[in-house]
Amino acid sequence: MHSSSFYPEVMPFHAKSRVLVLFDIDGTLLRRAGPHHREVLEEAVWRVAGVRATTEGIPVQGMLDGEILRCMLRQAGAAEPTAEQMLTIMNKAQALYVRRCPDLRDKVCPGVPELLARLTAQAAVVGLVTGNLSRIGWRKMTQAGLRPHFRFGAFAEQGATRAELAGLALAEARRRWVDEPVTATLIGGHPNDIAAARANGLRCVAVGTGVVPLDELAQHRPDVLVQDLRELKLEQLTCVDW
Repeated sequence: MHSSSFYPEVMPFHAKSRVLVLFDIDGTLLRRAGPHHREVLEEAVWRVAGVRATTEGIPVQGMLDGEILRCMLRQAGAAEPTAEQMLTIMNKAQALYVRRCPDLRDKVCPGVPELLARLTAQAAVVGLVTGNLSRIGWRKMTQAGLRPHFRFGAFAEQGATRAELAGLALAEARRRWVDEPVTATLIGGHPNDIAAARANGLRCVAVGTGVVPLDELAQHRPDVLVQDLRELKLEQLTCVDW
């Protein structure tokens, strides 16, 4: 596990908490963030592997970037990449994205800044569990003006599934940031987020700001279902009993 994925900068947090809230990025914190993410994955594959691959036809929502890259290569008829080649492609994609990511402050989902501010005021531990590669995820947070709220994150290069990433984040939070007993919640907008929360014993809040309709999310029976984060009450994240 690369430590910079968890701690990309020196963070001004010291005290431990009993409240942990983990967020997905795309469709949860941000929506319609533009084509840049997709474009850098395609360009990185071309520059490193010499393969013209595309994300077209790949259901990228809820997937990890590494999984998307493998699907792109497979769809283009390329050989299965080696671990070294995958790392090189991922590094290239991240370097391209950091240079090209636009201002994303107008892409922040409704209710997000207010909820993050309330959680910060309550000294909750707030982190990311996302299918984005680490530098891409952190750059999005910086460009959206949300970066100061997040202590750490678990990202695509750290695991094979979203459930695995959620488990890594929970373990890291318990080791460094929270005291037991901890009230821990994962917030996301895809059935994979709900499954990842369940796999790790986390509460799950499903939010309808992504591409998955609210009625489809409801079929997966999250603990809380909201159209957007303006509807979420702080006590639903901080109380021991809902």
